[in-house]
Amino acid sequence: MKLANDKKFNHNAGRRTGAVILGRTMFDHGQPFWGDTPPFHMPVFILTHEERQTETKDGGTTYTFVTEGIERALEQAKAAAGSKDVKIAGRANVIQQYMGAGLLDELLITLVPILLGNGQKLFEHLPSDIEFARTTVIESPGVTHLRYRLIHHAKA
Repeated sequence: MKLANDKKFNHNAGRRTGAVILGRTMFDHGQPFWGDTPPFHMPVFILTHEERQTETKDGGTTYTFVTEGIERALEQAKAAAGSKDVKIAGRANVIQQYMGAGLLDELLITLVPILLGNGQKLFEHLPSDIEFARTTVIESPGVTHLRYRLIHHAKA
């Protein structure tokens, strides 16, 4: 039953998504494995400091390289996604930037109990006015999905 919940969760999350924003490091590490038919099948916007031409891949994935910052990447991704959600994926630094700017309203953590080096702490360097309200917990063998709604309190 737990595995069926996991598949349903992933399927529903995928259906809701119309565009993806990736950090450059995640893109650089994933691209060799994704090949000519990446798993996204939608527009992907990569945060980078390096100018590059847009790349079109098989299966509907386009890579657009955004050098104008997180706000511009989100603006382009929202336009591409239409009425669907924009998924932001990357290292802790990318997620922290969006949370810190108040541009993230939901956080999904897919927790897999594997340690890969030292990593970065996701909840470091955040403003104190953010509250996390857990909305979903889905367990399956080897993974737990945690979904939080972010509440940004106005500073007095």
